[in-house]
Amino acid sequence: MLSLQLKTGDYMTIGEDVVVQLDHISGDRCKLMVQAPREMAILRGEVLERTGGERPECVVDGPRRHRQEVVWNRGKTQALNTIRLLLGQMDGADPDVKALRRQLEFIFPPEFAPSETAYAPK
Repeated sequence: MLSLQLKTGDYMTIGEDVVVQLDHISGDRCKLMVQAPREMAILRGEVLERTGGERPECVVDGPRRHRQEVVWNRGKTQALNTIRLLLGQMDGADPDVKALRRQLEFIFPPEFAPSETAYAPK
């Protein structure tokens, strides 16, 4: 299978009668425009498979639709550890601090990110 990288506005031709152009990219989606003869069937893969067609062997599984991967880096790990450190230094009897800690642990369980040394601002 041929793999191409296109920029917005770039196009490619298939044979003499088919033109495919990348219109725009938004997040994890792109809009392609296809010009082809009316007698040529063009189906999205999900429609082909839903109607009983076979998935071509050359198709590579991509990320699931609408799935957003969390990009985790050292800076975010340090910031999260700093928040935990500062919450630990606050009055543990204060119900607002306890509630804030519960929310933090719900969103980011301690095992969510690898442990690294926290950065404490001066």
